[in-house]
Amino acid sequence: MLPIESNAKGLPEIHHTRIYRMMRRWQADGSIDRIFAGTVHKLHQDQLLDLSVIHGDGTTTAAKKGGDNLGYSGHKHLKGCKVVAFCDRDCTIIAPFVTAPGNRNESPLLRDALPRLTEMARAIGADLQGSTLSLDGVYDCRPNRKAIFNRGMTPNIPENPRGRKTPRRGRKQRFDPAIFEERFRTIERVFAWEDKSPSAAALRTHQ
Repeated sequence: MLPIESNAKGLPEIHHTRIYRMMRRWQADGSIDRIFAGTVHKLHQDQLLDLSVIHGDGTTTAAKKGGDNLGYSGHKHLKGCKVVAFCDRDCTIIAPFVTAPGNRNESPLLRDALPRLTEMARAIGADLQGSTLSLDGVYDCRPNRKAIFNRGMTPNIPENPRGRKTPRRGRKQRFDPAIFEERFRTIERVFAWEDKSPSAAALRTHQ
């Protein structure tokens, strides 16, 4: 989709495969991550990030032309790549995608994604202590809640009954439905855009 001009002889001035190779090189040497971190840092400096609540989720995107990190998702009935990401209350992605084959359970991927979130916060000088991390019920498990608490954040996750016929015994987990409702105009909107954007999906498929 990148427009390529023609030279004086009417031939393309550059071949698209060269652009692809450069993109893969920038990805491998960390250039893409540094560019991303720079944009998040600039937003934080300009006080355009609202990190009081962070929304996270995962999704699977179809890879119709193949890729490097694929698996069949029985839930969505497609072969593709799964990703977990975080955004702030204003729909801004604040941590790099964590990718996995489409057949992976996304709940354990949260423990891989959280270090990227805290590393980004440290790099831009943001304090996540006291922030609320909002996730859907698929992430409701003790290791995930513990990983969130250990970073000084508060989980806002609806309890997942997982087929129980009686309520779970013990203290009821804290949950704010109003914060949870924000997901549909934040992280869900991000993934809706990403799923509909061919360039974004293609880039992520090859990560």
